[in-house]
Amino acid sequence: MNFPDNCKYTEDHEWIRIESGNVAYVGITDFAQGELGELVYIEVETVGETVGANEVFGTVEAVKTTSDLFMPIAGKVLEFNPKLDDTQDGNPALINDDPYGDGWIIKIEIANPADLDGLMDAEAYSAHVA
Repeated sequence: MNFPDNCKYTEDHEWIRIESGNVAYVGITDFAQGELGELVYIEVETVGETVGANEVFGTVEAVKTTSDLFMPIAGKVLEFNPKLDDTQDGNPALINDDPYGDGWIIKIEIANPADLDGLMDAEAYSAHVA
């Protein structure tokens, strides 16, 4: 399994990667997509909203289950990845193929960068799912 060093991780299997300044991308981990199976639908209705840490920002639907998506740290949801939006010819299964690249789910503006300190690094997350 792949857990990039440039990401921070949550116990709920979300990752966050700083892009520039206080802008970051959020998605689900390689472990999570493997557990869920083929993803068929992603719903994010929080674009433009500020969402607190550990609050639900959306859902992912796989062939066999639906799971909530939890915000790793507080921030404003700036964008939902259009490549995942099946209403715009997107492909939710991109998450299965490339969870840390084209399969990112949302872009956020971080409310407090110090909150990142409370998340796991790649080594700790790898031990968490072992």
